[in-house]
Amino acid sequence: MRINKYVVPLASYLLLASAIAAAQSAGFNVSVLEASARQELGATGTPGAAIGIVQNGRLVYAKGFGTSNIETGAPVTSETLFRLGSTTKMLTAAAVATFAAEGKLDFGDAVGKHIQGLDPAIAALTVNQILSHTAGLKDEAVMNGRHDDSALGEEIKAWKPDWLFTKPGAIYSYANPGYWLAGYVAESMGGKPYADVMEECVFGPVGMASSTLRPTMAMTRALSQGHDKVDNKMVVLRPAPDNEANWPAGSVFSNLTDLSRWVIVMMNDGNVDGKQVLSPKVVQALTTPRTDIPGQNAKYGYGLNLEERGGVRVWSHGGSRAGYGSFVGMLPGRQTAVIVLCNQTGESLPNTRAKVMQLLGGPPPESSELAESAIPASEFAKYVGSYRNGETTMQIVERDGKLFFRSMELRKGEGGWLIVKSADGKTAMRIFGISGADGKIEYLHLGGRAAARVM
Repeated sequence: MRINKYVVPLASYLLLASAIAAAQSAGFNVSVLEASARQELGATGTPGAAIGIVQNGRLVYAKGFGTSNIETGAPVTSETLFRLGSTTKMLTAAAVATFAAEGKLDFGDAVGKHIQGLDPAIAALTVNQILSHTAGLKDEAVMNGRHDDSALGEEIKAWKPDWLFTKPGAIYSYANPGYWLAGYVAESMGGKPYADVMEECVFGPVGMASSTLRPTMAMTRALSQGHDKVDNKMVVLRPAPDNEANWPAGSVFSNLTDLSRWVIVMMNDGNVDGKQVLSPKVVQALTTPRTDIPGQNAKYGYGLNLEERGGVRVWSHGGSRAGYGSFVGMLPGRQTAVIVLCNQTGESLPNTRAKVMQLLGGPPPESSELAESAIPASEFAKYVGSYRNGETTMQIVERDGKLFFRSMELRKGEGGWLIVKSADGKTAMRIFGISGADGKIEYLHLGGRAAARVM
């Protein structure tokens, strides 16, 4: 008898059938979800995805779509591991918060209190600042690098003051390196490698039995390969992108089953299966607003975007890394959560997840339409200049009686926004401008990152 090694196990079929039945009884339209997912997977060319819905302490819907490997056709199931990208940050924050809950550190501590050998400018950063993206650190993400446990500490101890693009505490600016440093704080407090601290503080207690940071462990389980387009063709990324020095910001491998336990714990003050597995102080630490996100109604906690619209609270975070994308959104007041995992760089099915969040009682998306007007010449000096975050420089220049950003016209939007227009007159991007004491724009905020005026 010939056996197809890619047949989904009977247990997975039974779980799927049970989950679909539970989803239907929970009152949302599964067919709408699945039609949207298939359409969006096709439109984006994403090989595979896994979507999970949690309600009232149960994973009521869990389904894989497409393939975990375009070369083999192996299906995606609820047990398939994906690398999360930045959704990892909430998990890293939980490990650090565990040490705080145990009284071993304070969020106001300078990191130099817990780590020896740092440059003084880095040592002075506080745990709160690195977890809330207010440390003034430049942003970068290096997908390929070393694969040994000493890489994280050696990377951070090599940092000089030029890793800071602005004064710590001045502004929210999303920075992956802040979470590398947070992971190293956890490593130093735990006295063992970061990956092992995560097992001890988060994965083990929560019951995330398949989750890991170690690729050599993930490859022994049901693992989706990472994919991306190369020369306009979807391929498996080889070698698999990995850099242990960057793991705390975006490298956890996890699946629907494990992440469903995580969101249940978060929405139930650290409880799952009738057991207290994390201190309520950990949940409180992550979900307490720490700073405003410029231009948004949302605030940032530790590893979570926190928002309330129409009386509905939303805790969420997305992730993007080479080969993968993810999204976790929680509606704690409704005991509901959505998990989306994908195996193409940066993809997390935004249209589908938005529909699902609304089906589950989440707030409707805010309108992206802004009234706009030409910037008067009398205000040009307010904007013209160079702005920098690490190696990234942005310039606003005056030419022919107009302002330009990256060779595209810049116009004034309402509420502090700036509108960048493409050659065909369409909106290419939006930038939020933050004025300093002199009335000039001090920071440009684009894609969650701030760039400080340098001239």
